[in-house]
Amino acid sequence: MRPLDSSAPIVLAITGASGAPYGIRLLEQLLLAERRVSLIVSSHGYRLLRTESDIADLDALRRALGERRFDGLVTVYDDADRGAAPASGSSIAGGMVICPCSMGTLASIAAGTSRSLVERAADVALKERRPLLLVTRETPLSLIHLENMRTVTLAGATVMPAAPGFYHRPQQVDDLVDFIVARALDHLGVPNSLAPRWGEAEG
Repeated sequence: MRPLDSSAPIVLAITGASGAPYGIRLLEQLLLAERRVSLIVSSHGYRLLRTESDIADLDALRRALGERRFDGLVTVYDDADRGAAPASGSSIAGGMVICPCSMGTLASIAAGTSRSLVERAADVALKERRPLLLVTRETPLSLIHLENMRTVTLAGATVMPAAPGFYHRPQQVDDLVDFIVARALDHLGVPNSLAPRWGEAEG
């Protein structure tokens, strides 16, 4: 796997698995860290944002995160445009994260079908040996899900189920969200202090 390039944009995809707060919080933290982001939201991802976070569309997402920062750091790509920059290995990226990642998206990545820009960008991350982080959100898991996770792991991806810990004594839902987002940021090489690390919650 290639080392992380902190100057290159991170490809962030939001798909239709329940867990919109994870994706929104991750994007917010990337922007606060002044990281450039190539954002892809699937049609089911937009439906997820509406259902779980009352974010009706892209403009609402921009307003929620701050239009000036969003416009300065985020490049938005249409999931239907498989000819967009993230679809090519010649387009430099500092890694890709799909948060949340649906089981359908996971299956397509495992099969290499590349039917959408999200899937093609993930395929590119794997073939170029760039970090690919899949924040999956499903329970229980079928054997098919587990086999697909095994397949993408063998191909070089990191599967990170959205399963927060409790040793930091969370007091609200945001604490649980931050636990997962902090772990995602760690794997993307983005410094953060969102959640206490092991041992820090003591004393």
